[in-house]
Amino acid sequence: MTDPTEPARRAPDEAGCPDRNGTLSKDQIVLIDEVIDDPHVPALDFAVVNDEKAGIYEAIVGDREIAGLTYNVAGDDRLVLLAVLVFPEFRKQGVATELIRRVLDDVRARGKTVTILCPIVRTFIEHNPEYADLIDPGHPGVTKGHR
Repeated sequence: MTDPTEPARRAPDEAGCPDRNGTLSKDQIVLIDEVIDDPHVPALDFAVVNDEKAGIYEAIVGDREIAGLTYNVAGDDRLVLLAVLVFPEFRKQGVATELIRRVLDDVRARGKTVTILCPIVRTFIEHNPEYADLIDPGHPGVTKGHR
């Protein structure tokens, strides 16, 4: 997913902040607010495609990518969830929340665990504890969401 308004992919700090100083971007704050404020808001009808070669779960409406959740593969049984990105015109519509839910459901179906480096995913799991068992106990990643 390429959006010129989003920062280039880089490893976040231990709190999941891309600036490595504990500061969330405005985009991250909007998406965290979505996850906290109304985690069950109906999302747009979109398909999710796992592009394993690129390391991204893409949310697609028609022929347009509207959001993505980037990841790295760690061994045979773990994904490192890096960042959720939603194009601005599709924010505040439940897309981030539903994308995270579908990705975690896919991870569960595949028998894998996750390491979370994305504060948005961490916040989602804090508000949806039924997904907490997917967090790899030896490599949890970000240990606390924001707000």
